Amino acid sequence: MSKIIATNKAPGAIGPYSQAVVCGNLVFTSGQIAIAPEVGDIVAKDVAGQTEQVMKNLGAVLEAAGSSFEKVVKTTCFLADIADFAVFNEIYGKYFIGKPARSCVAAKALPKGALVEVEVIAEIQ
Repeated sequence: MSKIIATNKAPGAIGPYSQAVVCGNLVFTSGQIAIAPEVGDIVAKDVAGQTEQVMKNLGAVLEAAGSSFEKVVKTTCFLADIADFAVFNEIYGKYFIGKPARSCVAAKALPKGALVEVEVIAEIQ
């Protein structure tokens, strides 16, 4: 049996999906982009600022699901420009200190013109 996760501390879904779903002892988040929930739009124009906002959004969704960055086992990361990898990776490393498995790919385009999108799979605490 699965449970849908929703929090107002992260942006709401912009389509027919959930912020996250808990199934068993795992939470699967949808991809988070740099929309600030209090503004309802992307607030940073550079990859560093967008990555920070993405991590805030992921942290809020993980917390709502009863998990945390420390419990993440897999991430999938999308960059609009792979040339931004070093900047993205620097900020990513501050949050994922447990070094989960990761895929990171360049995407031709991301929703709302975002530069970064990240989704995670994590254990429930």
